[in-house]
Amino acid sequence: MRYAQIEAMRPKYPVSLMCRALSVSEIGIHRIKRIRSKLGLRCKQKRKFKATTDSKHNLPVAPNLLERNFNVPAPNRVWVGDITYIATDEGWLYLAGLKDLYSGELVGHAMGARMSRKLVMQALFRTASAWRPEKGLILHSDRGSQYCSHDYRKLARQFGMKLSMSRKGDCWDNAPMESFWGTLKTELLHHRHYATREEAEREIAEYIEIFYNRERKQARLGYLSPAAFMRRYYENLVAA
Repeated sequence: MRYAQIEAMRPKYPVSLMCRALSVSEIGIHRIKRIRSKLGLRCKQKRKFKATTDSKHNLPVAPNLLERNFNVPAPNRVWVGDITYIATDEGWLYLAGLKDLYSGELVGHAMGARMSRKLVMQALFRTASAWRPEKGLILHSDRGSQYCSHDYRKLARQFGMKLSMSRKGDCWDNAPMESFWGTLKTELLHHRHYATREEAEREIAEYIEIFYNRERKQARLGYLSPAAFMRRYYENLVAA
Protein backbone atom coordinates (compact mmCIF):
# COMPACT_ATOMS: atom_id res chain seq x y z
CA MET A 1 0.00 0.00 0.00
CA ARG A 2 2.80 2.40 0.86
CA TYR A 3 4.58 1.70 -2.41
CA ALA A 4 1.33 2.37 -4.26
CA GLN A 5 1.14 5.74 -2.52
CA ILE A 6 4.72 6.50 -3.54
CA GLU A 7 3.97 5.59 -7.16
CA ALA A 8 0.89 7.82 -7.20
CA MET A 9 2.77 10.80 -5.74
CA ARG A 10 6.01 10.27 -7.69
CA PRO A 11 5.38 13.05 -10.24
CA LYS A 12 5.22 15.65 -7.45
CA TYR A 13 7.71 14.54 -4.80
CA PRO A 14 11.18 12.91 -4.79
CA VAL A 15 11.06 9.14 -4.25
CA SER A 16 13.81 9.25 -1.60
CA LEU A 17 11.86 11.80 0.46
CA MET A 18 8.63 9.79 0.29
CA CYS A 19 10.45 6.57 1.25
CA ARG A 20 11.86 8.24 4.37
CA ALA A 21 8.46 9.73 5.28
CA LEU A 22 6.72 6.35 4.92
CA SER A 23 9.57 4.39 6.54
CA VAL A 24 10.29 2.13 3.57
CA SER A 25 13.47 1.45 1.64
CA GLU A 26 14.06 2.73 -1.89
CA ILE A 27 13.57 -0.06 -4.48
CA GLY A 28 16.59 0.11 -6.74
CA ILE A 29 16.69 -1.42 -10.23
CA HIS A 30 18.99 -4.30 -9.19
CA ARG A 31 16.75 -5.20 -6.25
CA ILE A 32 13.73 -5.21 -8.55
CA LYS A 33 15.50 -7.61 -10.90
CA ARG A 34 16.38 -9.98 -8.03
CA ILE A 35 12.83 -10.01 -6.68
CA ARG A 36 11.34 -10.39 -10.14
CA SER A 37 13.62 -13.34 -10.92
CA LYS A 38 12.87 -15.01 -7.58
CA LEU A 39 9.10 -14.75 -8.07
CA GLY A 40 9.19 -15.62 -11.77
CA LEU A 41 7.64 -12.32 -12.78
CA ARG A 42 7.99 -10.53 -16.11
CA CYS A 43 7.61 -6.83 -16.79
CA LYS A 44 4.58 -5.72 -18.74
CA GLN A 45 5.87 -3.95 -21.84
CA LYS A 46 4.37 -0.61 -22.71
CA ARG A 47 2.90 -0.39 -26.18
CA LYS A 48 4.95 1.76 -28.51
CA PHE A 49 3.34 4.94 -29.71
CA LYS A 50 2.86 5.00 -33.47
CA ALA A 51 3.79 7.89 -35.72
CA THR A 52 1.15 10.58 -35.87
CA THR A 53 2.12 12.44 -39.02
CA ASP A 54 2.31 11.33 -42.63
CA SER A 55 5.21 12.67 -44.68
CA LYS A 56 4.14 10.83 -47.85
CA HIS A 57 2.43 13.68 -49.65
CA ASN A 58 3.00 16.15 -52.46
CA LEU A 59 2.67 19.29 -50.35
CA PRO A 60 5.57 21.78 -50.21
CA VAL A 61 8.14 21.15 -47.48
CA ALA A 62 9.98 23.96 -45.68
CA PRO A 63 13.79 23.85 -45.29
CA ASN A 64 15.36 22.87 -41.98
CA LEU A 65 16.20 26.32 -40.61
CA LEU A 66 16.74 25.03 -37.07
CA GLU A 67 19.46 22.48 -37.94
CA ARG A 68 19.38 21.11 -34.36
CA ASN A 69 20.48 24.47 -32.93
CA PHE A 70 18.44 24.08 -29.77
CA ASN A 71 20.23 26.80 -27.77
CA VAL A 72 18.49 30.12 -28.33
CA PRO A 73 19.22 33.47 -26.61
CA ALA A 74 15.70 34.62 -25.75
CA PRO A 75 12.06 33.48 -25.57
CA ASN A 76 9.76 33.55 -28.58
CA ARG A 77 12.60 33.06 -31.05
CA VAL A 78 12.01 29.35 -31.80
CA TRP A 79 8.96 27.20 -31.16
CA VAL A 80 8.92 23.47 -31.91
CA GLY A 81 5.70 21.57 -32.49
CA ASP A 82 4.50 18.01 -32.83
CA ILE A 83 1.48 15.72 -32.34
CA THR A 84 1.03 12.71 -30.09
CA TYR A 85 -2.00 10.67 -29.09
CA ILE A 86 -3.60 9.23 -25.97
CA ALA A 87 -5.82 6.16 -25.70
CA THR A 88 -9.25 6.49 -24.08
CA ASP A 89 -12.27 4.19 -23.97
CA GLU A 90 -13.96 6.58 -26.40
CA GLY A 91 -11.09 6.35 -28.88
CA TRP A 92 -7.87 8.27 -29.55
CA LEU A 93 -7.34 11.78 -28.22
CA TYR A 94 -4.78 13.76 -30.23
CA LEU A 95 -2.56 16.40 -28.65
CA ALA A 96 -0.74 19.07 -30.64
CA GLY A 97 1.84 21.00 -28.64
CA LEU A 98 4.23 23.92 -29.06
CA LYS A 99 7.36 24.33 -26.97
CA ASP A 100 9.57 27.40 -26.57
CA LEU A 101 13.21 26.35 -26.91
CA TYR A 102 14.54 29.08 -24.60
CA SER A 103 12.41 28.39 -21.53
CA GLY A 104 11.37 24.81 -22.24
CA GLU A 105 7.79 25.89 -21.56
CA LEU A 106 4.85 24.31 -23.37
CA VAL A 107 3.59 27.64 -24.61
CA GLY A 108 0.47 26.23 -26.20
CA HIS A 109 -1.48 23.14 -27.12
CA ALA A 110 -4.76 21.86 -28.51
CA MET A 111 -6.54 18.52 -28.16
CA GLY A 112 -9.21 16.83 -30.23
CA ALA A 113 -10.62 13.60 -31.59
CA ARG A 114 -9.11 14.07 -35.05
CA MET A 115 -5.49 14.34 -36.15
CA SER A 116 -6.07 17.10 -38.67
CA ARG A 117 -4.54 20.32 -39.88
CA LYS A 118 -7.26 22.14 -37.93
CA LEU A 119 -5.80 20.74 -34.70
CA VAL A 120 -2.29 22.08 -35.32
CA MET A 121 -3.75 25.36 -36.57
CA GLN A 122 -5.80 25.67 -33.40
CA ALA A 123 -2.69 25.13 -31.28
CA LEU A 124 -0.76 27.71 -33.31
CA PHE A 125 -3.52 30.32 -33.27
CA ARG A 126 -4.05 30.02 -29.51
CA THR A 127 -0.34 30.21 -28.80
CA ALA A 128 0.45 33.11 -31.11
CA SER A 129 -2.56 35.06 -29.85
CA ALA A 130 -1.48 34.60 -26.24
CA TRP A 131 2.26 35.33 -26.66
CA ARG A 132 2.28 37.79 -29.58
CA PRO A 133 5.83 37.00 -30.72
CA GLU A 134 7.69 39.41 -32.97
CA LYS A 135 7.95 38.59 -36.64
CA GLY A 136 10.71 36.21 -37.62
CA LEU A 137 10.05 33.48 -35.06
CA ILE A 138 11.16 30.06 -36.36
CA LEU A 139 8.32 27.55 -36.18
CA HIS A 140 9.79 24.05 -36.43
CA SER A 141 7.99 20.74 -36.90
CA ASP A 142 8.26 17.51 -38.82
CA ARG A 143 7.13 17.40 -42.46
CA GLY A 144 3.76 15.79 -41.79
CA SER A 145 0.82 16.73 -44.00
CA GLN A 146 -0.81 18.72 -41.19
CA TYR A 147 2.18 21.08 -40.98
CA CYS A 148 2.72 21.23 -44.74
CA SER A 149 -0.90 22.05 -45.50
CA HIS A 150 -1.60 25.31 -47.29
CA ASP A 151 -3.86 26.52 -44.49
CA TYR A 152 -1.23 25.98 -41.79
CA ARG A 153 1.45 27.67 -43.86
CA LYS A 154 -0.86 30.62 -44.51
CA LEU A 155 -1.60 30.99 -40.79
CA ALA A 156 2.12 30.95 -39.94
CA ARG A 157 2.76 33.65 -42.55
CA GLN A 158 0.00 35.80 -41.10
CA PHE A 159 1.87 35.78 -37.79
CA GLY A 160 5.15 36.57 -39.55
CA MET A 161 6.71 33.20 -38.70
CA LYS A 162 9.35 31.27 -40.64
CA LEU A 163 8.53 27.61 -41.16
CA SER A 164 11.25 25.04 -40.55
CA MET A 165 10.90 21.27 -40.95
CA SER A 166 12.92 18.24 -39.95
CA ARG A 167 14.61 15.98 -42.42
CA LYS A 168 12.49 13.05 -43.51
CA GLY A 169 12.24 10.39 -40.82
CA ASP A 170 14.73 12.13 -38.51
CA CYS A 171 13.21 12.50 -35.03
CA TRP A 172 16.46 14.00 -33.66
CA ASP A 173 15.78 17.19 -35.61
CA ASN A 174 12.88 17.78 -33.22
CA ALA A 175 14.45 16.25 -30.12
CA PRO A 176 13.17 18.85 -27.58
CA MET A 177 9.56 18.10 -28.45
CA GLU A 178 10.19 14.35 -28.47
CA SER A 179 11.73 14.77 -25.02
CA PHE A 180 8.58 16.41 -23.73
CA TRP A 181 6.37 13.64 -25.09
CA GLY A 182 8.58 11.11 -23.30
CA THR A 183 8.28 13.03 -20.03
CA LEU A 184 4.50 13.35 -20.35
CA LYS A 185 4.08 9.64 -21.02
CA THR A 186 6.46 8.57 -18.26
CA GLU A 187 5.11 10.86 -15.57
CA LEU A 188 1.41 10.77 -16.41
CA LEU A 189 0.03 8.78 -19.32
CA HIS A 190 1.61 5.40 -18.60
CA HIS A 191 0.05 5.47 -15.12
CA ARG A 192 -3.49 6.39 -16.12
CA HIS A 193 -6.49 4.83 -17.83
CA TYR A 194 -9.01 7.27 -19.29
CA ALA A 195 -12.67 6.43 -19.74
CA THR A 196 -13.40 9.56 -21.75
CA ARG A 197 -11.54 12.09 -23.86
CA GLU A 198 -12.78 14.83 -21.55
CA GLU A 199 -11.14 13.14 -18.56
CA ALA A 200 -7.85 12.83 -20.44
CA GLU A 201 -7.99 16.43 -21.64
CA ARG A 202 -8.54 17.69 -18.12
CA GLU A 203 -5.61 15.80 -16.62
CA ILE A 204 -3.23 16.58 -19.49
CA ALA A 205 -4.06 20.29 -19.38
CA GLU A 206 -3.47 20.31 -15.62
CA TYR A 207 -0.15 18.50 -16.04
CA ILE A 208 1.05 20.94 -18.70
CA GLU A 209 -0.23 24.23 -17.34
CA ILE A 210 0.21 23.69 -13.61
CA PHE A 211 2.81 21.01 -12.99
CA TYR A 212 5.17 21.01 -15.99
CA ASN A 213 5.25 24.75 -16.71
CA ARG A 214 5.03 26.07 -13.16
CA GLU A 215 6.35 23.43 -10.77
CA ARG A 216 8.60 20.91 -12.49
CA LYS A 217 12.24 21.96 -12.16
CA GLN A 218 14.66 21.38 -15.04
CA ALA A 219 18.42 20.97 -14.68
CA ARG A 220 18.94 22.85 -17.94
CA LEU A 221 17.22 25.88 -16.41
CA GLY A 222 19.33 25.92 -13.26
CA TYR A 223 16.75 23.79 -11.44
CA LEU A 224 13.99 26.30 -12.00
CA SER A 225 10.60 25.63 -13.53
CA PRO A 226 10.00 27.16 -16.97
CA ALA A 227 7.70 29.80 -15.43
CA ALA A 228 10.28 30.73 -12.78
CA PHE A 229 13.00 30.84 -15.43
CA MET A 230 10.92 33.26 -17.48
CA ARG A 231 10.24 35.46 -14.44
CA ARG A 232 13.97 35.72 -13.84
CA TYR A 233 14.53 36.58 -17.52
CA TYR A 234 12.09 39.49 -17.42
CA GLU A 235 13.34 40.67 -14.03
CA ASN A 236 16.85 40.85 -15.46
CA LEU A 237 15.53 42.81 -18.46
CA VAL A 238 13.94 45.38 -16.17
CA ALA A 239 17.04 45.65 -14.01
CA ALA A 240 19.37 46.08 -17.00
